[in-house]
Amino acid sequence: MYKFRSIAITTFSFICMVSYAQDTWTLNNCVTYALDHNLKLHDLKLNTASSKEGYQQSYRELFPSISAGSNYDISYGRSVDPNNNQIVSSNFYSNNYSINANIDIFRGFQKLNTIASTKFLYKATQEESLQEKYLLAFRVMTAFYDVKFYQGQLQITSEQLEISSTNVNLVKRQIELGLKAGADLYEAESVESGDKLAVIQSKNNLKAAKLKLLQEMNLNEQNDIEITTLDESIALDTSYEKHISTDSIYTNALTFMPTIRSQEFRVNAAKREMAIARGSLYPSLSFSAGYGTGYFETNVDALGKVIPFRTQISDNASQFIGLSLRIPISQGWSKRSEVKQQKIALLRAENNLSLQKQELNKIIQELIQNYQSTLAEHEQTEQSVTMHALAFKISQKKYDRGMISLLELNQSKNLYAKAQNDNLQVTLKLKVQKKTVDFYKGLPVFNIN
Repeated sequence: MYKFRSIAITTFSFICMVSYAQDTWTLNNCVTYALDHNLKLHDLKLNTASSKEGYQQSYRELFPSISAGSNYDISYGRSVDPNNNQIVSSNFYSNNYSINANIDIFRGFQKLNTIASTKFLYKATQEESLQEKYLLAFRVMTAFYDVKFYQGQLQITSEQLEISSTNVNLVKRQIELGLKAGADLYEAESVESGDKLAVIQSKNNLKAAKLKLLQEMNLNEQNDIEITTLDESIALDTSYEKHISTDSIYTNALTFMPTIRSQEFRVNAAKREMAIARGSLYPSLSFSAGYGTGYFETNVDALGKVIPFRTQISDNASQFIGLSLRIPISQGWSKRSEVKQQKIALLRAENNLSLQKQELNKIIQELIQNYQSTLAEHEQTEQSVTMHALAFKISQKKYDRGMISLLELNQSKNLYAKAQNDNLQVTLKLKVQKKTVDFYKGLPVFNIN
């Protein structure tokens, strides 16, 4: 019986642990879910699939163009006999069959350049899809740490409310003993009421932050979410972090940032598009071949009988092969204009690439500057929390002994709460900035393929 009870307790504990793990979201869980359920990413996925199909079709354009046809005609009254081109006045029908093939031998390398262009455009759409994944991951991360901030803020305000409530009870006892006046109780209850309002505001802010996270994740099945309380500690080598090389991070980011790679692919595609436009200025050569036959009701033998269908199909068969050379001379200068337009498109693509690089450099410079500033703020807020915690502890003891007024105690309590809040805000801000710096360094911050 005891053994069975132990097994049952162990099983129940395991089920509770699994249930808790399923109901608690880590940052990676939130990002993964958001990536799987984001509608914009789904649209970009379809766009990428369309670009891939265009790329594959550019290869198929190298194959011969083959077509087959058939027609069945009935002629009434005066008409031309297709068998001998004579004018007849009788009703008859005819049946024709044909198959034709055509292949380009030379078109100024337009088809090869089209393959290269569509390939670059396909890769560009892949990078743009990856860029949107990173942007979504950062939005989810920001919303995730906003939830953490308001959770911490709620904890701070709850602790302040607990202290205020304790002081109210203390004042009541002191009034009963004749050590305090009734006015002190009003002041203590006023402070408690203010702390209750702060708790309510913190809860409302937490609900709004959770709603924002749910919206970024597109998690419509839930109206609440619990995120993990376990988090990585900030273990920073400040002597190293304060001397980060912006240039080295920028140089490294150029090699993998989707915005840069996408624009580079579009520059290469623009070069191929210009080559395609130039190809239209060259002569083109194509090869064609065909087979045709037909059945005519007017085709009769010496006895006046219509020759059988199978015999006519065999006897009327004809084949042809041919080469076609086309030399462009003048089309209102339209082809030259297309070349000029493609040159302009190439210059614009190259300029956009320079703009993307410039913007990336600005972002990294501002990020490193803000990160180093936040490091200094983090050190200061850590010291501030320690000092104000000690000051409040001393003030609480002085108040218990009647050495200071409730007003002075509340001032010390408020300063301690402000120091905690500032430290919490700077700490979470530092975590976001640290992950962002690691991202631009090329480190695997998110589980994104």
